[in-house]
Amino acid sequence: MSVTLETEEHKALRAAVAALGRRYGREYFVRTVDEGRRPTELWSEAGKLGYLGVNLPEEYGGGGGGIAELAIVLEELGAAGCPLMMLVVSPAICGTVIARFGTEEQKRTWLPGLADGTRTMAFGITEPDAGSNSHRITTTARRDGDDWLLTGRKVFISGVDIADAVLIVGRTEDARTGRLKPCLFIVPPDAEGFQRRPIDMELHAAEKQFELVLDDVRLPADALVGGSPSHAPGGEDTGLLQLFAGLNPERIMTAAFAIGMGRYALARAVEYARERTVWKTPIGAHQAIAHPLAQAHIDLELARLMTQKAAHLYDAGDDMGAGEAANMAKYAAGEACARAVDQAVHTLGGNGLTREFGLASLVTAARVTRIAPVSREMILNYVSHQTLGLPKSY
Repeated sequence: MSVTLETEEHKALRAAVAALGRRYGREYFVRTVDEGRRPTELWSEAGKLGYLGVNLPEEYGGGGGGIAELAIVLEELGAAGCPLMMLVVSPAICGTVIARFGTEEQKRTWLPGLADGTRTMAFGITEPDAGSNSHRITTTARRDGDDWLLTGRKVFISGVDIADAVLIVGRTEDARTGRLKPCLFIVPPDAEGFQRRPIDMELHAAEKQFELVLDDVRLPADALVGGSPSHAPGGEDTGLLQLFAGLNPERIMTAAFAIGMGRYALARAVEYARERTVWKTPIGAHQAIAHPLAQAHIDLELARLMTQKAAHLYDAGDDMGAGEAANMAKYAAGEACARAVDQAVHTLGGNGLTREFGLASLVTAARVTRIAPVSREMILNYVSHQTLGLPKSY
């Protein structure tokens, strides 16, 4: 594959989003979290400017671009200190799945609102007992006349309290083989039998995490993404395709989130290293300070290149190639982010742990990028099995 550098349109998008991010900045973002509210002003303005739905089809109010453009939006907002994590969930995962596999009615109902930010959707896949093994998902859907009954549990689901619906990954029985296969449902959070419980997190973030309990939640037939397989393409028979259509953008966007965070931390450290003077010399002149910061910059740039490759492959329709690249991008970005944040805090010394400089809260957030949405070890498993052809240990 030839190297694809960013187009002039991509560069212009970066500059415009960066300017928006600077107008809000880290101080605004931290204040909203401290006050227990969401960055609604930034989210609303980004939606009106067309940034939230830049990846969604134009005929449904989107920008007609792809994950490459949406990743730029998230990275630049992160680099300005105000990342919008729901970008990963609402337009990237849910919007992509509905745009690719939804019925015409589902597209008309959801995509315009997801594109302009007036509606949001959460994504429910993780379960307490399944962990990273999506084949062990126990949330099941069964027919009851024309309706579906959905039962199961989900955990670490972001933004359920502010979502207009949750895209739930379940399993249903194949009528031909009797085997359970994936299926995705659009579930309103006020449905009878739908319960949510907040999880008390140390993570300093605007988005809250929830455990969900679904106890025979009754859903109409058209809640199934793609609709009934007898009436529309999609439905039950393409559940696995739908799932991976959402998971690859999730990994790419998580990489962009991590790169943006790492860039923000690195910029603060570089600024400090230029100005902080000891024995009449800026500390940034010393190689023990300068070299680790230079290495962090290199690592972030390399991670960005892999993220761009993954987004390019995904937008070109190469789902298999995008799967490998998206996993590698997420791995590289998570490692680079964690190192950049750690080195930034270390550069500032005690100041790196103060509220004034705002880096300490990033330590936990950076660590999350190595865990979610898939751990670094599972990515190494994927690459060793799928890319290198090594035997599985499980």
